[in-house]
Amino acid sequence: MSASVGPKLIPHPRQAGLVSSATLAINERIRQLALEGKEIFNFGLGQSPFPVPQTLIRALRENAHQKDYLPVRGLLTLRESVSHWFRRRFSLEFDPANILIAPGSKELLFLIQMALDCQLILPSPSWVSYHPQSRMAGNSTIWIETKESDHWNLTPSALRKTCEGQLDGKTGLLLLNYPNNPTGATYEDEQLAEIASVARDMGILVLSDEIYGEIDHKGRHTSIARYYSEGSVVTTGLSKWCGAGGWRLGVAAFPEALSELADRVAVMASETYTSTSAPIQFAATAAFEENAEIDRYLTNSRKVLEFVANYLHRELVSCGISAPAAAGGFYFFCNFESFRGQLEARGIADSHALAEALLNDIGLVTLPGAVFGRRKSELSLRLSYVDFDGESALTHIRSIDSPDENAAAIICPRIKLAMEKLSGWLESANLNYQ
Repeated sequence: MSASVGPKLIPHPRQAGLVSSATLAINERIRQLALEGKEIFNFGLGQSPFPVPQTLIRALRENAHQKDYLPVRGLLTLRESVSHWFRRRFSLEFDPANILIAPGSKELLFLIQMALDCQLILPSPSWVSYHPQSRMAGNSTIWIETKESDHWNLTPSALRKTCEGQLDGKTGLLLLNYPNNPTGATYEDEQLAEIASVARDMGILVLSDEIYGEIDHKGRHTSIARYYSEGSVVTTGLSKWCGAGGWRLGVAAFPEALSELADRVAVMASETYTSTSAPIQFAATAAFEENAEIDRYLTNSRKVLEFVANYLHRELVSCGISAPAAAGGFYFFCNFESFRGQLEARGIADSHALAEALLNDIGLVTLPGAVFGRRKSELSLRLSYVDFDGESALTHIRSIDSPDENAAAIICPRIKLAMEKLSGWLESANLNYQ
């Protein structure tokens, strides 16, 4: 009798070349290296360093008994709170009926792409999961190269020039993310208005991922939906501005003109995730209601992030690394091209090799630019500046009001040490090359 080899597994063509999300894969690797006792400076996974606000923790505790399946679109009181929040914070009008709640905005981004026969339009660099989601949905991607001189932002002229004659009768879906992951950049109102004008003129649908909107460092986030209300879907969630990534709660808000698309996504949700965790939805309502504690939490979180970003930017520039200043979120997209000669002399010729060398040599965890849609040969990295104790930083917020040379040692000591190690590593590269 021949040995059983099991069923024959034939992967779908849409899975060809797909690998684990780079951000989640590096997190698993960090855990393993930590278990092995290696000192790690985690500039990899973009997870909020701040604790979940006590208001939400109390609300979750009080609703732990909630056990019923909730509506596919989400708890009505939560959707009403989200609707009021959009109006209060961003002057946007969304009917609660056109707001969907899901276990993470990532799920909603994917289902929206699944609901459309589209070409996804992506500025490069772009978050690691947008393009793989497009492939899994059976769609194709139009990449638009951006420039460091533009802070890696999409320009209206590049959008028009790249997409003219390229949509082939399909829906053009521009996925705009800002404050941006991986660059930390955001858009001025005038830039958003110009992009909106091009999108409207070309009949392009905008999927605006504004998950970092509330941690714009100045608290001045504006949604592109202000300028293109009929053609913009806005997504957000609790992970970045409430420190609740593991709670997995996301939001998508559709204008009335796109209610048919909201209906399609809700149908697919009913056949996939059914509904979002009931206790989480009841607790999340507190995050979107007018609340002095949440307002203080956000004000102080922004203040800490702006301080850390400014400190880190000064350190990077002093090392000779090029990176536009960050305006929101917690990322820098760094260019090491000025070190190419020295690095190539050490066998480092692309972003993957650079990230690996920094991890092996000094324990600095970064992500290569190639996973964000950049050319593999480009010496670019994303740094996520979250390796500090957010709760401690919030308690030492006064150190930021009159910062001295010791402020970084109080607020973000591990980031300070990581920059010292990086500076030493680059100096060693120069010496070895010379």
